[in-house]
Amino acid sequence: MPKTKEQKQEIIKDLQDKVTKQKASVFVDFGASTAKKVFQFRDELKEAGCLMQVVKKSLLEKALQQVRGKSIEATKENAILEKIKEMKGQMAVIFGFTDEVAPAKISYLASKKNDQLKLLAGILGKEFLEQDRVMELAKLPSKPELVGKLLGSMQAPISNFVYVLNGNIKGLVTVLSKIKQ
Repeated sequence: MPKTKEQKQEIIKDLQDKVTKQKASVFVDFGASTAKKVFQFRDELKEAGCLMQVVKKSLLEKALQQVRGKSIEATKENAILEKIKEMKGQMAVIFGFTDEVAPAKISYLASKKNDQLKLLAGILGKEFLEQDRVMELAKLPSKPELVGKLLGSMQAPISNFVYVLNGNIKGLVTVLSKIKQ
């Protein structure tokens, strides 16, 4: 059953709200995927603080046009709208509200498991990302991994200094023990 004009306006307002609040979003084609795989994918996204919404391209275009300048630069908007028009298949938008990398990472991993799920493009902040850039973003280490690496690199000089100091003390103890013998 077709949607009424009021229902479409509500969908557009909802999309506008999500586009202004999102930190990143990814466009996926889930065309021939089974319902079970789509629901598993949706559950993974919910656990990471992301939201998947199946959207008509025309409604998404209208929402992006009305958001002009608030979340996407006007110069980038035309490129985004053109890319959306070119996209084929059943499209869903994955909004990431808490983490910039999570939508891309989860979508990329899901597309590895499910051949019918395809990454199309994405938006990071105000910048439109082509498919290959979304995949690059997905391959980045997670935030906890980066924090761990940073802390490890900050701690390394201190632990090495302590090791060197312990080496001098061990050497002194060895020399004193040989003198005592």
